[in-house]
Amino acid sequence: MRSVVAVGHRGDPYRVRENTLPSVRSALERGADAVEIDVRVTRDGVPVLLHDSSLKRLWGHDRALSDITHAELRTLAQGGVPTLQEVLLAPEPVADARLMIDLPSATAATVRAVVAAVRESGAADRVYYCAGADAMLAVRDADPAAEIAMTWQSLSPPRPVLLKAVRPRWLNYRFGLVSRELTERVHRDGLLVSAWTADTGRSMRRLVGAGVDSITTNRIDTLAKLLRAGRADQPEA
Repeated sequence: MRSVVAVGHRGDPYRVRENTLPSVRSALERGADAVEIDVRVTRDGVPVLLHDSSLKRLWGHDRALSDITHAELRTLAQGGVPTLQEVLLAPEPVADARLMIDLPSATAATVRAVVAAVRESGAADRVYYCAGADAMLAVRDADPAAEIAMTWQSLSPPRPVLLKAVRPRWLNYRFGLVSRELTERVHRDGLLVSAWTADTGRSMRRLVGAGVDSITTNRIDTLAKLLRAGRADQPEA
């Protein structure tokens, strides 16, 4: 079995609350090659780990993140929502780990704040970004050297003019869209294929068989075990 990157979705969310430092750590300890994290900014422009626009689902407060300062967030979530810099500067096993930064509902200002935090943390060489085309255009503008996994939710290929502007390394597809035909087409275009979010062994095996280069999952231990078993089954060179 060729190498497939195993990515923990929001960390290890079925064991530890998503988008927290313990969740990132748990995913890495259970075999993740990289961890996907969602980043938004507070009212005062601090990038923090949170997928939703509000604190309601995870932290029980019906408050929009965009309406509160980082200091208020610290109080409301009792310190449970880390800043992006806190994660980037965390000790082992997070130190030097690959992080895939998803930017939900990002604006140009959000992107600039996130890219600045990455740069200030000295982490640009181990971070890559994912989201739709608009957000990735903003990333490319903020950091001409950034590694990009552009999320694409159509079987029709991106237009050449868009690919030229974004210059992604990866196309990031919902797992149900992925087929051998699609991966071969993307590979012919010189790009890698990442797939999200596959949580069953059957889906993971299908994606590996289709030739993907990366799989994002909420069940990182299942994926890591499957990939290890596949490598063990291959004859030695």
